[in-house]
Amino acid sequence: MSEQSGDENCLAWAARDPSGVLSPYKFNRRELDADDISLRITHCGVCYADVVWTKNRHGDSKYPLVPGHEIVGTVKEVGSNVHRFKIGDHVGVGTYVNSCRECDYCNEGLEIHCEKGSVFTFNGIDVDGTTTKGGYSSHIVAHERYCYKIPDNYPLASAAPLLCAGITVYNPMIHHKMNQPGKSLGVIGLGGLGHMAVKFGKAFGLHVTVFSTSASKQEEALNVLRADKFVISSDKQQMEASVKSLDFIIDTASGDHAFDPYMALLKTRGTLVLVGFPSEVKFHPASLNLGSKTVSGSLTGGTKATQEMLDFCGANKIYPEIEEIPIQYINEALERLVKKDVKYRFVINIENSLK
Repeated sequence: MSEQSGDENCLAWAARDPSGVLSPYKFNRRELDADDISLRITHCGVCYADVVWTKNRHGDSKYPLVPGHEIVGTVKEVGSNVHRFKIGDHVGVGTYVNSCRECDYCNEGLEIHCEKGSVFTFNGIDVDGTTTKGGYSSHIVAHERYCYKIPDNYPLASAAPLLCAGITVYNPMIHHKMNQPGKSLGVIGLGGLGHMAVKFGKAFGLHVTVFSTSASKQEEALNVLRADKFVISSDKQQMEASVKSLDFIIDTASGDHAFDPYMALLKTRGTLVLVGFPSEVKFHPASLNLGSKTVSGSLTGGTKATQEMLDFCGANKIYPEIEEIPIQYINEALERLVKKDVKYRFVINIENSLK
């Protein structure tokens, strides 16, 4: 609902145009259906997708646009058919809030690949025909299928980035069996996604090498994130010293970069998974064919993998590195995100700042 009549039930911050500047906004959330929960949002992570859609980079933004798809909070109301959650539970909502629930992918818990298209948490079309609005808001109503139990005693602020950044790297790591202790993992890029790939890699017992163009990230990578090795990717000698040393590579970089030098780092039958969105992917066929290597892509993950990832983080005490901010700082935070000036994920403290 874009019109403001004075009796709106949800406080938010929204972008009104492609400038991407956010400011206070009020709107009405849809009514609670029998299978829905209403979640009082406590925290919301800040993802690069928030920049993309507030600034209409894909040409499909619907304004006013309320971004945010790394949402956590407490259940304040449940529909009559809801059995997985109760009032007071700590719950998360990720990048999508609906799917057809009938296709093979939905039936396998791979709703992100729904044949009819999953419905994004913001800028999608909700069940009542309105535009979905995300987590830069005071509460959200969602079908229980697309909600996740946050493990007991897991900090809610830390849980938020898991709903996009975390699952985006965890899902392909599990799919490609990157959880075999003793194997070697390369992580390209050390941002919100990359730092989580390092944390998962170490938890899986992998030997982890971080590749970055920024030498300033070396100390953080080795001493804070506990990576085993750091390579400056623009240093030809360092790259050549790592040839045929890796079983797996997770490529989180969205800036344009050459792929052949990284393909050369893979062992025979090694796998590179791309989770970033550079403008093009280009490599010589020999980089793929010699050594029978695999290149794969991945998005976030289905509901099954997302809950497994949350449980894994709770059991192994894996926490994203975050910078907590008030909603009033969001425009500056988005500018800093574009400049890669964050270690490693902004999280908005909704409950203490959105008034």
